[in-house]
Amino acid sequence: MTATVLDPTTALVLVDLQKGITALPTAHPSAEIVERSARLADAFREHGLPVILVRVTGGAPGRTEGPVRGGEVPADWADLVPELGRRDSDIVVTKQQWGAFYGTDLDLRLRRRGVTQVVVAGIATSIGVESTARAAHEHGYHVTVAVDAVTDMDAEAHRNSVEKIFPRLGETDTAEAIAKLLPAAA
Repeated sequence: MTATVLDPTTALVLVDLQKGITALPTAHPSAEIVERSARLADAFREHGLPVILVRVTGGAPGRTEGPVRGGEVPADWADLVPELGRRDSDIVVTKQQWGAFYGTDLDLRLRRRGVTQVVVAGIATSIGVESTARAAHEHGYHVTVAVDAVTDMDAEAHRNSVEKIFPRLGETDTAEAIAKLLPAAA
């Protein structure tokens, strides 16, 4: 678990750090995930690098064997948590699927800014974060996951993503270690 370098045009992609998701029971306290993600966002902003705030407002259609959340959700369910300190310069992407690339203009927005690498963090590790990291890898971006700034509703699913999947998609490290690589990228 050691990130080696960040490209000069690296973007931070924070996945589903919104009121409805952060309120769910998770393997690691979501407040800690939000705090580390907010510090990363501030560091990226200080270096003039893009911060992408992803939120989910729907779900993919189709039959599944797993449980499907249903019913009414609070009006503020998809609101980004205020602790992220959203700025006018941040890019907000609203998705309907697990990953932030499918059905959105995220790839276009990144390419227009010359982005070649993404740092990914958020909730849930094995769903939104992993799907976004996989798609970023498939789109040709260098991928780094801030493993202490991700969590899941299922501890085993989280562990599998962190230990088995993310190392095959790119590099992993802590949010603090990744932030320390930013001066080299600026």
